[in-house]
Amino acid sequence: MNAPFVYELIGYTGSILVAVSLMMRSVFRLRVINLIGAIFFTAYGILIAAWPVAFLNGLIVLVNVYYLRQMWNHQDYFKLMEVNYDSRYLKNFLEFYKKEISEFVPTYRFQPSPGHLVVFVLRNMLPVGVLIVRAEGKQAEIFLDFVIPGYRDFRAGKFLFERSFDYFREKGIKRLVSEPGNAVHEAYLKRMGFQLEDGMYYRLVSTEVLKDRNL
Repeated sequence: MNAPFVYELIGYTGSILVAVSLMMRSVFRLRVINLIGAIFFTAYGILIAAWPVAFLNGLIVLVNVYYLRQMWNHQDYFKLMEVNYDSRYLKNFLEFYKKEISEFVPTYRFQPSPGHLVVFVLRNMLPVGVLIVRAEGKQAEIFLDFVIPGYRDFRAGKFLFERSFDYFREKGIKRLVSEPGNAVHEAYLKRMGFQLEDGMYYRLVSTEVLKDRNL
């Protein structure tokens, strides 16, 4: 493999990564992928002695590193906000994101009822996610778990399912069950600690339950 071909390959890789980064809805992912693309472009510029290309992309690398560090060190404030099933805001929220919700969770029917528990996840006081479940004894079936675009960096999910499981325990809920949804949502469930059972649904169990086989 000759050197010019390798140089072109590095340049094309950088181009593809930068293009892909612009398709990311998550700002964090955008900057990470853009950073990698800029590193490839910097290397490409150095290898072909295109110093303006290397200089510009070197600056982009520094800018991305700076903002990624800022984002990493930034402490977000999370809070759960429980609302009534017939909340007007809930209705407007579901209507606004109806298309995206249908893509992630095709089985959701947009019909909250009196038996449903509805919780919004607030991130810096902005409603970024909503969870709708129906509890039956110690188990609750998840009808909807949705996070809005731009905030799908798993922080809302980790706050909901890891740091806030006491909220569910206070309501007598020890297990959460969810259908897989589409491939992206299924990957999210696995990331959140849900485990596939019977090849049909995913279940998340409280750590207290794992210690007590009788529950």
